[in-house]
Amino acid sequence: MLNDSLKLRGDVAIVLKDKDGNVKDERKITNLVVNSGLEFICSRMASASAGVMTHMAVGSGTTAASAGQTDLVSILGSREALDSTNASSNTITFQCSWEAGESTGAITESGIFNASSGGTMLARVVFAVVNKAASDTLSITHTITLTAS
Repeated sequence: MLNDSLKLRGDVAIVLKDKDGNVKDERKITNLVVNSGLEFICSRMASASAGVMTHMAVGSGTTAASAGQTDLVSILGSREALDSTNASSNTITFQCSWEAGESTGAITESGIFNASSGGTMLARVVFAVVNKAASDTLSITHTITLTAS
């Protein structure tokens, strides 16, 4: 009997720096590819009608990530255009930065989207608070990896 199994894994790297570029906080955590994200992936394999992922957002929601969610609980500021998207073999990486004065406050969630508003959320992650001061910069990298096992 042949048994194919495809696994999808999400990893997130967060780096918070002060105004002088010194690292104040750095974390690596896993995220959840939500149901709408799984549907998006299947849709893109069938056709190119669904727009690619273009934005990331951060927020202050603390509700645990769950498969049925379609947006962040409480967005801080607005969705930011991705700084880069890189696909390599079985991995895709989405990177975004928030400069001084952007999305300041107690950040506890992040998500990837295919629109500046509305659209589809691919993945969401909730984490212990990252306190971004007005002079700080924040960089978040979501990496999605597909593996066959």
